[in-house]
Amino acid sequence: MILLEERIRRDGIVKAGDILKVDSFLNHQMDSALFAQMGKEWARLYANTGINKILTIEASGIGMATVAALEFGCPVVFAKKSLSSNMSGDFWHSCVHSYTHNVDRNVLVSKEFLGKGDKVLIIDDFLATGSALHGLVELVQQSGAELIGCGIAIEKVYQNGGNILRDQGIRVESLAKIASMSVEGGIQFC
Repeated sequence: MILLEERIRRDGIVKAGDILKVDSFLNHQMDSALFAQMGKEWARLYANTGINKILTIEASGIGMATVAALEFGCPVVFAKKSLSSNMSGDFWHSCVHSYTHNVDRNVLVSKEFLGKGDKVLIIDDFLATGSALHGLVELVQQSGAELIGCGIAIEKVYQNGGNILRDQGIRVESLAKIASMSVEGGIQFC
């Protein structure tokens, strides 16, 4: 998606440690007009697949997943990173590793909101090694729902997480694919 690539080139900042800072428009301050275009693109890519649920992870994916859900006419379910006092009942749970924060977290989805009969599109902001997506895929599998695919804003192709998922037969559609990046050399897209 050219629009997203241009925005990454203009406002993205490559930092040491293989970090791409896009918090001015994607995952801290959110550009809702950009999200609307991303949602339209995912709707085009996954047209006529019967998606009736979008799944994401707390917190960065919620904004873009919500805008995409408007295109699909369906609800968003987000995996919570902790059990709060207002949650009750049974949960699907999985462990995910956060590349950015370098921690493992259990994520939870109420069995009330994800189950058989659901056709799920997973939406997330980044795909690097694929740990977060593997955890979300596991939640879908536990629930008995059907995974239609994954919609990713930015994929770091060189970290191979997307290829691992694709090799497992999971459809992954990334809107911006980074072939390489460095502080000195900037960002190269596929």
